[in-house]
Amino acid sequence: MKTCLIVDDSRTIRGAVRRLVTELGFDTREAANGAEGIKACRQEKPDVVLLDWNMPVMNGMEFLRALPDAMHGDLPPIILCTTESSLDNIVEALAAGANEYIMKPFDKEIVESKFRQIGLLT
Repeated sequence: MKTCLIVDDSRTIRGAVRRLVTELGFDTREAANGAEGIKACRQEKPDVVLLDWNMPVMNGMEFLRALPDAMHGDLPPIILCTTESSLDNIVEALAAGANEYIMKPFDKEIVESKFRQIGLLT
């Protein structure tokens, strides 16, 4: 079964996202910040990462910049999930390594659509 790593400092958000991606047939793992997310990726590379932008310890942009070194270039697809809506932020996230971008709040259909766009669902 494919795995999704959910990296978000909100336990409530992680729980809601967990339910969504479980319904799409994914096993989930969770991390409360980018540093925990890096560690989780090193332990077992997920098939996809859903990543929050604003978190303590290590935010989403720091995660995007640190992950290539941590994974020696073998990166999972990353979907940034955030309330940051400016075009500059979207461009910055995509340039830093995010594959897709989802605005909060989102629903199962949006996640499913993004998973299809990056080839995780057929």
